[in-house]
Amino acid sequence: MSSLFTPFRLKDAELRNRIVVSPMCQYSAENGLINDWHRVHLAGLARGGAALVIAEATAVSPEGRITPGCAGIWNDEQGEAWRGAVAAIKAAGAVPGIQIAHAGRKASANRPWEGDDHIAADDPRGWDTIAPSAIAFGGGLSKVPKAMDTAEIDRVKADFVAAARRARDAGFEWLELHFAHGYLAQSFFSTWSNKREDAYGGSFDGRARFLLETLAAVREVWPENLPLTARFGVTEFDGSDDLEEGIEMVRRFKAGGLDFIDVSIGFSTQSANIPWGPNFMAPIAARVRRETGLPVTTSWFISDPAGANALVAEEKVDLVSLGRPLLADPHWPYKAAIELGVDKAAWTLPAPYAHWLERYRAA
Repeated sequence: MSSLFTPFRLKDAELRNRIVVSPMCQYSAENGLINDWHRVHLAGLARGGAALVIAEATAVSPEGRITPGCAGIWNDEQGEAWRGAVAAIKAAGAVPGIQIAHAGRKASANRPWEGDDHIAADDPRGWDTIAPSAIAFGGGLSKVPKAMDTAEIDRVKADFVAAARRARDAGFEWLELHFAHGYLAQSFFSTWSNKREDAYGGSFDGRARFLLETLAAVREVWPENLPLTARFGVTEFDGSDDLEEGIEMVRRFKAGGLDFIDVSIGFSTQSANIPWGPNFMAPIAARVRRETGLPVTTSWFISDPAGANALVAEEKVDLVSLGRPLLADPHWPYKAAIELGVDKAAWTLPAPYAHWLERYRAA
């Protein structure tokens, strides 16, 4: 058995292999409410053989959406709508996960195919944005956010807690906090976007405070027997030594009860020099794993089955997260199993498919 197809267990979540569907926004919800598209999309990815399917960045409040088409879980109607998607994922043999998020200063944007920039000020589809400091990201995302006061900070933390409760009640078995990609939580941690002079800014402890308090609050309501995880940008690739701070932040997450980390990029500045290339985040993920003791995954330009298998075999990561390769071919896991010489590769898929494919290959 190849390393990529060995089972993995974290608390009560049992994964049939090491392949994860990374959260991918569909920009297809109405007022945060998911629909048949989301259910078909997620069920198809689960049916393709991935072990863990994490639903897209799901807003904890209306203002926390990236675009007007983003999914939400800020009210009970939305929470109930997720039940069907959860059932579809589980019916295909995968573990259902969800990423909850607040987009911060990157909110109120057009969908990617409509410009991927901030909605114009006179467009009624838009809304006011909030952030730790009144600093725009720049470029097409030029809207200046309102600097949050402490009451707003407390409200957003409460929104994360309420979203976690609804995710729990909808049946999700894996919760990921979106603390990456220049969205609200990452903006608190980053010196590029946080210029506060109060208890939520300045020093490392100040910039870490919102993230750690949000984690602690969610930890209170999320079941102890299920994984509580985060996606976090450990480095901006801005030429500084911020990776040291990023790794220390992960240590604090672990001390605060986090079970698993998805190692990603900060995306808080346009001056980053990201070394794009196959598996380029894997050495950083391996270092995070080694220095913090938390199990990890990462994504970004992982597409080759042999390379993905090596990442697990060499203990650089515990799970491999894929996005676009699975959109292009939801049955990537089955084809990877064939390429890696897995015995009875068809049985990496749900039994109704595996039965027919195994018969066909044996004919």
